[in-house]
Amino acid sequence: MAFSRVFLTCLLLALLVLHLVDSSHESFEDQQASQRAGRSLLATIDCGAACSGRCRLSSRPNLCMRACGTCCARCNCVPPGTSGNTDQCPCYANMTTHGGRKKCP
Repeated sequence: MAFSRVFLTCLLLALLVLHLVDSSHESFEDQQASQRAGRSLLATIDCGAACSGRCRLSSRPNLCMRACGTCCARCNCVPPGTSGNTDQCPCYANMTTHGGRKKCP
C-alpha cells in the first residue's frame, strides 16, 4: 500500500513538472513567432500614416506605399521626410530586394 502511494505521488509530480515545462516552452515560442512576424513587445508605429507622409510626393504612390508598408512592418520605423534621412532607421535603409536594390523608398 505504501509503495503505491509513493509511486502515485511521484507520477503526479512528474506530470506537473512536464506540464509546467511544456507551457513555458509554448509561451517562449509564441513570443519568438510574434517577433519574427515583425511585431515587437514594444509599441508599434502607425505604418499607414508614416508611409503616406513618406510617399506623398512619389511619382508612383501605390508602389511606394506597398514597399514602405512592408519595410515599416518589418522594422517598426520609417525615416522622416519624403526621402533621405535613412540614418535614423538603419533597418529600413539596409533592406534590399532579391536583385540587390534598395527595397524601401
